[in-house]
Amino acid sequence: MIDLDIDMRQYDCPFIDTTDEVPVSFSAMQWHLDTSYGQLETRMIVKGESRETLTRGLQTLRDHGNITSCVSLKKKGDTATIRTVIEETDAMSVVQNHDGYITGPFNIEDGTEIWHVGFDDEATADRALSDLDDENDVAVESRTELTVAELFDVIENANAAHSFLDSCRALTDTERETLVAAAEAGYFETPRGASLDDLAEEFDVSKTAASMNLRRAERKLVEATIESMSSLRGVE
Repeated sequence: MIDLDIDMRQYDCPFIDTTDEVPVSFSAMQWHLDTSYGQLETRMIVKGESRETLTRGLQTLRDHGNITSCVSLKKKGDTATIRTVIEETDAMSVVQNHDGYITGPFNIEDGTEIWHVGFDDEATADRALSDLDDENDVAVESRTELTVAELFDVIENANAAHSFLDSCRALTDTERETLVAAAEAGYFETPRGASLDDLAEEFDVSKTAASMNLRRAERKLVEATIESMSSLRGVE
């Protein structure tokens, strides 16, 4: 299997056109392509810069000529969950015609969309990319060849990966920002490229506060890593 991460701008996609006009983003929770009717049904999470922006984005989406249905399922603040039905786009047809398959969720923001797509072999993937580039702007972000054993390993350990992702999301903004800043500055290198004093100065907090934020982030991720490792198949 050839697994591709593609940054793509479709010129007939209502979600992409909407993010061009309004600062909102779309993330797919579920999708189903009905090849008989040439339509894609999705459940999406929509996020705007504010509630007003979200409302404007949803209206822009509903007004698009390539959308059949857009129903709000839940709305809270600047985030909504929607169910949509859109007409099949050129990119969807290309993937289908080359026996491709979706391997991950769609993410759409700022006029482009990240696709995760799989093909059975190199030659098919190359032909599909060539056809995709005819009517769309396509940039391959990553290209990975996976064996059957590797795919089986991913499927078997999906729960462990999900648990770790949940722990990453559990970090507060301050914890995440402090951890990222520390890593980028070389705090974890030997010798260290940055000190707690440097982190405290960057975030305008005391050295104690910087240390506590960093330690809380480290503890959450270490505990999550140990828990995930304990549930990995084939690892004792």
